[in-house]
Amino acid sequence: MKARRKARSLALQALYEIDCASHPPDEVLAARLEEQPLNAELEAFTRRLVVGVLEHTTDLDGLIHRHAPEWPLDQMAVIDRNILRMAIWEFVVDGGTPTKVAINEAVELAKLFGSDSAPRFVNGVLGVLAAKESELARYFAKKKANALVQSPSGIEKSQTPNSKPPTPITNL
Repeated sequence: MKARRKARSLALQALYEIDCASHPPDEVLAARLEEQPLNAELEAFTRRLVVGVLEHTTDLDGLIHRHAPEWPLDQMAVIDRNILRMAIWEFVVDGGTPTKVAINEAVELAKLFGSDSAPRFVNGVLGVLAAKESELARYFAKKKANALVQSPSGIEKSQTPNSKPPTPITNL
């Protein structure tokens, strides 16, 4: 298994356990990394992926719900839901992984961990989102820019002056 795929696989296993059993993310990730040690770079990637998905779960789930409405999130296989969250986070929110790579990796994880129909389902949902990638990336960039900004006085503000809040994700 390729090194980054191994890191994604470990992140997926951690997210699956966190999602199913509601175990503390730090403990789950520490246990997974102890079972399958990675070099420092891959461990950092795995941690960033897990933390990123967990921080953006609500928005990621909104996108999945919007683009796979026939599969309610609570009825979707937990593994499929987390594969989708990871891929969307990688190519939309983080932007550090090319879209085609994120989709291919998600399909490969679906082949390894999902049902027989999971790869096709994952590819279909991500394909729809990839067509809207620039729109979605702008939304998340604007949301990030409008996120809590530390002012010189140390008082947090929820938006920068004269800025409009981002369009809700359900409009995309």
